[in-house]
Amino acid sequence: MTSEAVTGAIVGGVRISALVSGQLREHAGADALDALAGGLLAEVRAGTGCLWVDLTAPTTMQVERAASLLGLHPLIAEDIIEGNQRPKLEATEDLVHIVLFGLEFGDEIRTHEIDLVLGKGFLLSAHPVAWTPYAGTHFRSGPATVMRSGPDHLLWALADTIVDAYFPFADRLEDAIDTLQDAVIERTDRSTLTQIFKLKRELIEVRRAISPVREVLNQLTNRDLALIDPGELLYFRDVYDHVIRLADELDNDRELVTATLDVYLSQINNNLSAIMKRLTGVTVIIAGIGAIAGIFGMSEAGLAFSGGEALGFWAVTTATIAFSFLVAAFLHRIGWI
Repeated sequence: MTSEAVTGAIVGGVRISALVSGQLREHAGADALDALAGGLLAEVRAGTGCLWVDLTAPTTMQVERAASLLGLHPLIAEDIIEGNQRPKLEATEDLVHIVLFGLEFGDEIRTHEIDLVLGKGFLLSAHPVAWTPYAGTHFRSGPATVMRSGPDHLLWALADTIVDAYFPFADRLEDAIDTLQDAVIERTDRSTLTQIFKLKRELIEVRRAISPVREVLNQLTNRDLALIDPGELLYFRDVYDHVIRLADELDNDRELVTATLDVYLSQINNNLSAIMKRLTGVTVIIAGIGAIAGIFGMSEAGLAFSGGEALGFWAVTTATIAFSFLVAAFLHRIGWI
């Protein structure tokens, strides 16, 4: 079977990889679950191999059948079918169910639920089309390399792939914050405010997806789980460290966005103060002209223009204009106009 057939993302797609006696056997498509029903899991367990059942945007029937063949609890199948879960870890003696979230960054950030179920000799993964596990760096040479270390190592590889995909989102958010901070300094308009609140919503969405993963991995590395080899805990702790670093970066980003909003509001206040100063300066000039005009009156203006009292009229007018220019120069010097 070609690698394209195995790695292609298809709605309702089923891909099964089985490592038996060192040999990788792969099944994809409508008949993949039939191979599982034919005793593939028993064969894997008998030879201490590894089975990976990957469901892409599965139908209810596919989830129920896979759960029945793998011996999953009905509640796990129900959680996978319904979705809308939070990042969590639920463990029993023979099963470990982990829910994580992948991120998609388009016009807006979207989250995708990814279910991982670890059992004796197998791992089940269920996810939407938007996330492709085979695209991870650990699977560039095929799944056999990872599966040779067992299904718990396969679980680590998938978790690490999910967490590693968070870093580009964090970098993109930081670049967006830098751009937004420059925009706030340059202009304070409605579009800038819209960008600030959009970025705050995106940060909340990303934190909602990433922050609980820290607790999931903390439980995974500190609980005594029979299905996870103690030697694998070191790998999971490495992923846990990555999540802690990401959570810290997101907290810093949230503070930066809040500070950016504060700067925006300060800019608005500063602009308002500048406008008020200009208006006050203009008022001072006009009030000065009005005061002079009021003292000397304009009742004799007609006589002045007809030749009477011309000297006094023009002297007062010239003095008023000169005074206005002096006041304007002084206000400009102190930055009011």
